[in-house]
Amino acid sequence: MKEDIEKRLTSLRDVMRRERLAAFIFPSTDAHQSEYVPDHWKGREWISGFNGSAGTAVVTMEAAALWTDSRYFLAAEKQLEGTEFQLMKLRVAGTPTIAQWLGGQLADSDSKEVGIDGKVVSVAYARQLVDELRGEGGLTLRTNFDPLAAVWTDRPSLPYNNKVEIQPVELAGESAEKKLALIRKALRGLHTDGMLMSALDDVAWTLNLRGRDVHCNPVFLSYLLIAPERATLFIDRRKLTPEVERYLSSVGVGVEEYAAVGKGLKDYFSYNILMDPKETGEVMPGYVDKHVKVVYADSPVPAMKAVKTDAEIKGFKAAMLRDGVAMVKFLRWLQPAVEAGGQTEMSVDRKLTELRAEQKRFRDISFDTIAGYGPHGAIVHYEASPETDVELRPEGFLLLDSGAQYQDGTTDITRTIPLGPLTDEQCRIYTLVLKGHIRLAMAKFPDGACGTQLDALAREPMWREGLNYLHGTGHGVGSYLNVHEGPHQIRMEYMPAPLRAGMTVTDEPGLYLQGKFGVRIENTMLVTHYTKGEFGDFLQLAPLTLCPIATTPIVLSMMTQEELDWLNDYHRMVYDRLSPLLDENERQWLADATAAV
Repeated sequence: MKEDIEKRLTSLRDVMRRERLAAFIFPSTDAHQSEYVPDHWKGREWISGFNGSAGTAVVTMEAAALWTDSRYFLAAEKQLEGTEFQLMKLRVAGTPTIAQWLGGQLADSDSKEVGIDGKVVSVAYARQLVDELRGEGGLTLRTNFDPLAAVWTDRPSLPYNNKVEIQPVELAGESAEKKLALIRKALRGLHTDGMLMSALDDVAWTLNLRGRDVHCNPVFLSYLLIAPERATLFIDRRKLTPEVERYLSSVGVGVEEYAAVGKGLKDYFSYNILMDPKETGEVMPGYVDKHVKVVYADSPVPAMKAVKTDAEIKGFKAAMLRDGVAMVKFLRWLQPAVEAGGQTEMSVDRKLTELRAEQKRFRDISFDTIAGYGPHGAIVHYEASPETDVELRPEGFLLLDSGAQYQDGTTDITRTIPLGPLTDEQCRIYTLVLKGHIRLAMAKFPDGACGTQLDALAREPMWREGLNYLHGTGHGVGSYLNVHEGPHQIRMEYMPAPLRAGMTVTDEPGLYLQGKFGVRIENTMLVTHYTKGEFGDFLQLAPLTLCPIATTPIVLSMMTQEELDWLNDYHRMVYDRLSPLLDENERQWLADATAAV
């Protein structure tokens, strides 16, 4: 693999030399600014060998570097070992930005031109990069060239044979016609006539359609162009069944080929068009006729999609019941299986997926399972492979972060599972994480507060001990859509999107001791009404996830009575809701696992 990377870098530099490019930047995104991308657009992984979901590779004629965040520091170090790529740790003191690093690398270069593929980089990022590069010795940015077209000889094609399916309105809660009307109303409020929708989950949500073009995410490659009187879906028509074509016609949506989106923008006839600069590829505004004004503003769709309908909330609760049954069956199986020997990180992942697949309306997993035993649990987004897979022993922690796509809801849950004797340090760290999880779960807050204002609640018990984690504390979850959904988040960095009743959000603090173990505890929560009074509406978080939280590692002296009451109330709810769906032996196991502490 390392030899392959060196050959690819040599081929890339030959092309760069011909194009007089001093450097080329490979982001992790696709033409739709997706978090998870089809294989065709995994250019950053191809050129660097790093397969995490977030990162940016940069190659000059003399050097190479890769920027990623704390979730992937340990994984990236291993995957980049033996290659030219230097790991750049984002948000760590002393790490240069991409522009700063390029400024130093290219100070004596004859060429000052840096390349990036304008099809896969957003308008906002390209603009920011232009300004930053200009400040580093007058470097310029070229966006009209993709070297991968020349050097990636076995590049996968775009997916074309995955059929699109209709998401029934009884699960969606609102028809596509109503959603399009609401979007047009929102656009009028922004003084715009239409919009280009590029985000794949937004398109799927708007049209009540689902697909299989992206691993774990039920979306399909497409653009939706909304004009005042009509809408057009740009998609490879081979994905559409006659039923879906009739359905689209019935909701007032025409169909054109995916590659014709540029022509569609050129033919767009109105005074202006909205493009979200964070979601739209840098090349797209260039297709618009010069007489049409491009308005750069946030898309109204993510905020609409984030507040779930009553039908979606009902679906989430039903999906969580089935997921909880699968988790209980798995946890009851796990301990004896580990004690018997022969179980590994990958085998327990397969077992859990099998149990989920037995449940009604199961469609897929919602992301690649993180099953990290012992030191692997300290790698925040660790994914076991045949090279790293280890056998589980009846001692220490297994960190298991997993989820499923059911047709009526998406699940995301993390449990840190004791497999046997634990050290005092492991118990102390586990208890601090649990305290953080409960503190956030108990939060009461004004309607419209943002996630950043709540983030410290989860971290405060750890901060008291001089401990912290560098990932976010919570993210929205889609309704049989992407497991990571915005615009709201709970994290230290300022995220102004308000929290509203009906939103889903995860609660997942963690602590990671490199080379030792990691702990994370995660439930998916629903934002609900709490009270209304003189100071307005107040909200709270209600758990959707139904699964026991291990109690044997808890240091009871570190817990407050309020925290213990919350945990006991949660476990009582888990037992009451899941026990009718289990057999006698499973019910007894669950009764023991949810016993009051």
